[in-house]
Amino acid sequence: MSTICVSSYCKLLWADTTVFIELRCIDRVIMPITIIPMTQEFKWTLQWQGWILSAFAFGYLTSQVFGACAASRFGGKTVLLFAVFLWSISTSVTPLLASSVPALIFCRVLLGLGEGLGLPTIFHIFAHSVPIEERSRSFGYLVAAGSVGQTVASVICPHLAWRTSFYLFGTLGIVWVLIWMMFYNDNKTLQKEEIPLFVPKVTNPNVRWGEFLSHWALWAIYLAHFAMNWSNYIIMQWLPTYLSKVLGANAESISLTAAPYVVNSLVGIMAGHYADKLVNKKWSVLSVRRLMTSIGLIGPGISLLAFCAVDNLLAAVVIVSISMGLCACNSAGHLANHADIAPNHAGVTFAISNTLATIPGILCGPLTAELVTASGHRWFPVFVIAASINFTSAVIYYSQSSASQVL
Repeated sequence: MSTICVSSYCKLLWADTTVFIELRCIDRVIMPITIIPMTQEFKWTLQWQGWILSAFAFGYLTSQVFGACAASRFGGKTVLLFAVFLWSISTSVTPLLASSVPALIFCRVLLGLGEGLGLPTIFHIFAHSVPIEERSRSFGYLVAAGSVGQTVASVICPHLAWRTSFYLFGTLGIVWVLIWMMFYNDNKTLQKEEIPLFVPKVTNPNVRWGEFLSHWALWAIYLAHFAMNWSNYIIMQWLPTYLSKVLGANAESISLTAAPYVVNSLVGIMAGHYADKLVNKKWSVLSVRRLMTSIGLIGPGISLLAFCAVDNLLAAVVIVSISMGLCACNSAGHLANHADIAPNHAGVTFAISNTLATIPGILCGPLTAELVTASGHRWFPVFVIAASINFTSAVIYYSQSSASQVL
């Protein structure tokens, strides 16, 4: 098959998943922004805020492996359709349940369940559809699409009533599902002869579950993903609160939280293209993955240490934007590495990886609240722990990672 046909198919595949990723990331970011006015209305303590922010991760944790298995059995498009519908409904009803903390937490868990089905499904599709010379940029665009959604939410939500934010974006998700059901026909998208069959050769289709936990090359990815998410969850969950409470940002200034996501989107695309160029210039795939992951973990670790040392709003936003930009290099690093070492099982390995990497989402809410409260409302311990995890995981990934099939 010609390169032109391959590239056209990959662009179409990416376009199909773009709206999904954007909607997913919009709905995730609404709560960290709206929790400021919601706290003022409902008088939540910092500890309750932490549990509400982390509730999403409980649902997200439990549906990862199920999403990967469901994609293989029912098809990726069907699973994505159900996922968007579930989290859009949970977003739409959030204002109706907000007065009850247990009901709100349950709603957030449902949101996590829906979103947890999605990414393993997309990784399964990408591993079977995208050739290796286009793989880094494909994952770069995937990360960029998520940042677009986070940017939209960060710009719009601070200027809306908090209930309106949930109603608006929840309804958009439901409308998108209805339109897709009415007009999208997977069978008519491409002619049979146009579909590039990049399904990897199956050397062992019946891999035992223990195999997914018995290779250091896989654990290198799992730990790198864990570290990346620890930093990201702190920023996603607590940045608006930090800027408001520590640096005195008002509602309009909270819109500055869009800047890190813009930078993350742009750098993710550039990093993906640059990584593919390095592969085409005869760099080994392993060298490229290690380079990008090192930048994506060590860079944000240093940036977070600098972030907690500034007391100026603009400087803080600039530093956290640099952190998020460098973090985007992970898309061409350990995130793309799944398709290298387990092409036939990338959906499952990513599901396991993302399950472990959701643990920070559960811990960052209550743990951050406890650390800040115990240290006299100082945030320094929070960022030191995050940086230490990044540095340690970078060393492990560099020493233990692989680009050869292990499953």
